[in-house]
Order: sequence, then structure tokens, then C-alpha cells
Amino acid sequence: MADSPAYSDYGPDRLQAELEALTRRHSFVVAGSIGSSALGRPIPFFRLGTGPYRWHFNGACHANEWITSVLLMKFAEDYADSYARDVSFWGKSAKELFERCSLWIVPMLNPDGVELVQRGLTEGHPHYRELLRWNRGSGRFHRWKANARGVDLNDQFPAFWEEERKRRAMDGPAPRDYSGERPLSEPEAAALAAFTERQSFDAVLALHTQGEEIYWNYRGSEPRESREWADRMAKASGYRAVYLEGSDAGYKDWFIARFGRPGFTVEAGWGHNPLPPDSVDELYDDVARLLAEALDCSPRLTDVRADRVQ
Repeated sequence: MADSPAYSDYGPDRLQAELEALTRRHSFVVAGSIGSSALGRPIPFFRLGTGPYRWHFNGACHANEWITSVLLMKFAEDYADSYARDVSFWGKSAKELFERCSLWIVPMLNPDGVELVQRGLTEGHPHYRELLRWNRGSGRFHRWKANARGVDLNDQFPAFWEEERKRRAMDGPAPRDYSGERPLSEPEAAALAAFTERQSFDAVLALHTQGEEIYWNYRGSEPRESREWADRMAKASGYRAVYLEGSDAGYKDWFIARFGRPGFTVEAGWGHNPLPPDSVDELYDDVARLLAEALDCSPRLTDVRADRVQ
């Protein structure tokens, strides 16, 4: 990816091409799909590491935050290359991290939405008329956060969903903030929830933009280590660990409430979404340090239950 052209066209096709290149280069990278989007696009995932502690990162839940997909792919490539060469990775041993934890990454949860933001609406789109109406008649979708059915995927999870829907006060499909007709009504959110249940992750991190903040709590259900881990990530990246109230139905909210395990939402960068493609390198330095620190929070091998080993 270091030699790639500008990232302004970083959509589902380019992501798939880079993922295929990564799996060709490193046989230890295992890839697949967690399900399909509203328009039938595959939602890819891949795994790095063999350790017993199960981490999950995801990005591009919100369409105009697609730059998070670039950041996650850059991180994965650096991590895999460092492991293959047995060299230091952001001040840590890639080999040790591989042996301590397994990392599942879903780099682009909302491929349909990302495509809309980057390429705009064409007459051949299956929801052409509806999307034009939901976007207030505009063919520009740079502010679009939702999926192809106008549902905000990060308001879709069964964690006080009804309260979040009332708070948003959005009664139908829109560029952002519409929670849908019911929790997990959208195939992308349902696929991520099912994937999470199936893999029984020990900790998760959802990468969003922007604000340079780390949210680590949810209604008192978070475990004691969550604050400590958030502080470590904040110190590594220069971001701020924030105790967040007045927000529900997000992925990390549901994960914490459902499992009582560490869950984080990271708001990368600073500015207005979508963040400009030429900010990738600047963003990456902080984000990579944060994500590497997150992996390093994994318990040492002697502290992890033996029955979690695959």
C-alpha cells in the first residue's frame, strides 16, 4: 500500500484487491466474508495472529468515514510484514503479539455506503429514486453516513436501541441518524453481530472519525481494565480517553452490554468528515500506535485460559 496512488478512490473494489494481494504475500493471513451488504456485496474479514486472546477491529461503519478502511489496511500490512521479517512493530515485538492474540479485522463494514460517498449516485442504482429523495434531491453524497437503505449502522445494535431512536428523532431513511425499523434490521449490522457472537471476541475496537477521542465505557457494564487500556491507548497516540454518556445502540455499546468485556470506539483525526485522502499518512502515525498498544493490552500467554486456544 505504501506505493499506492492517492486514496480518494478507496472503495470496495480496491479494498478487495489489496486484501487479495496481502493474502498472496503472506500465507498466514486468513481471509473470508462475514456476510453481505444490503446490495449483496461481500463484507470481507481477515485474521492475523494465532494467540488465544481474541481481538476485533472494524472500520467504515459510517460511509463518509471510509478513510478508516485505509488506516486498518495499512496497519494490517505493516503488522504482517513486521511479523514475517521478525522485526519491531511500533516499539513492540510483532512475533510476541502474534503469539499472544488473534486479530480479526473487518475493514469496510459498509461497502455500499462507501461507494455512494466516493462515486455519487448513478441512474442504474437499485435505490436511485429513494436515495435521491433521502439525500434531499442532491446527487452529492459526501455527508452520507448510512448504508444503501438510509440506515445508520452504528445506531442498529440492541443496547437501549429504543432510547437512541427517540434521541435521534429520525422517522425514516436519511443520510445519518436513522436507527432503522428494529435492531439489526440491516444485513451489515446483523452480520457483524453474528460474527461477534460466533467468534466470542475478548475485546473489540470500532474505528471511526473524527475527534481524536477514545470511548471506553457503557452504562457501567464495562470491566475494570477498560479505563486502564483506554488510558494506555491515549498515551500512545496523543488522543483523549473520554467517559461518554447519552449514547446508545452502537456496536461497542452492545458488545460491552452483551459480554461485559472491553470495547472501544476510537474517533481518529480531526476536522470534518470525510477527512481528506491526503491526511492518511498524518493520521496513520497516531492510529497505528494506538492499535498496536491495544494489542499489547492483551494478557500475557500465561494469563489467558487454555481453552481459548484454537
